[in-house]
Amino acid sequence: MARAVWSGAISFGLVNVPVKAYTAVRDHEVHFHQLERRTGSRIHMQKISEKTGKPVDNDDLELGYELSRGRYVTVDPDELDALRPRTTRTIDISDFVALTDIDPIYYEHTYWLAPADEAAAKPYRLLVSAMEARGRVGIGAVVMRRKQYLSAVRPLDGALALSTMRFADEIVDRGAIDAIPSASKAKPDAKELKLAETIVESLTEDWDPERYRDSYTDELKTLIARKASGEEITVQESAPETTNVVDLMAALEASVKAAKEARSGDRRTARSSSSKRSGKAAKATAKSAARQGGSGKATGSRTGSRKTGSRKTASQKTAARRSPTRTQKRKASHATATRKSA
Repeated sequence: MARAVWSGAISFGLVNVPVKAYTAVRDHEVHFHQLERRTGSRIHMQKISEKTGKPVDNDDLELGYELSRGRYVTVDPDELDALRPRTTRTIDISDFVALTDIDPIYYEHTYWLAPADEAAAKPYRLLVSAMEARGRVGIGAVVMRRKQYLSAVRPLDGALALSTMRFADEIVDRGAIDAIPSASKAKPDAKELKLAETIVESLTEDWDPERYRDSYTDELKTLIARKASGEEITVQESAPETTNVVDLMAALEASVKAAKEARSGDRRTARSSSSKRSGKAAKATAKSAARQGGSGKATGSRTGSRKTGSRKTASQKTAARRSPTRTQKRKASHATATRKSA
């Protein structure tokens, strides 16, 4: 059962909604420990004095902020504790903003919010419905683990989600990155832009997070399982990558062609699958009709063709019994000739 990491209330206006927060994401990164190669024992990090080269106990440590190289101002942990915000039990929503106005760069960590008890379920559901109807996100402040966060309370999949956010001064302005070209100086060629838009359109799909996998982690876990079972792993050197410098226009045209061929292949596959299904259905119908014909239940043209085809009807069989065959005619002629000669 999931364990709540925070409990409190959402506060907006004069309304309070008691809630509990549960982590909404989990890290699937594979973690390794450092081992001594010879003995296989765990390696632990020690805190070593830069000056003496000897280990230092935790009781002999203090915190220092570097003002300049080699010059520090020390701060006592008690002094920090006095400054840290006390853990509050309220998410104070000061504004409601449009969800589309928030760039994802501001989101940090997400938690699910659930009603704290049965009495809180009704106002909780009311808040979810109102925010969904208006497409709004509640912005406020919350203190978790003695750290203050800007936060966004938003409707997500019929529930409320709390996302801690970065403050504005924590976002690096794009103007600080000299390598980013200026939009006014890097206007694309019209033909190249049209081809690029065609590629984007050909690769456009509906968002489905289930389509994407962390293939590296999957392969890493497979490798660990193989080694744990005693399998010897041989690492093959990969071939050096070839540098194929191509013209931008040529690359765009080739990409459009590849995208069109991929779409055409998908359509051919769909038609082939449809044709196969039709063929199977026709075969199944033929087999069923054959079984019915064998039991004397076939009707319509199939019955008529069987009566007038290679099989003889009852009247034809009767006529055949009544009319003499060629052998019978030859025997009768021979008998007549013998009587005459006698």
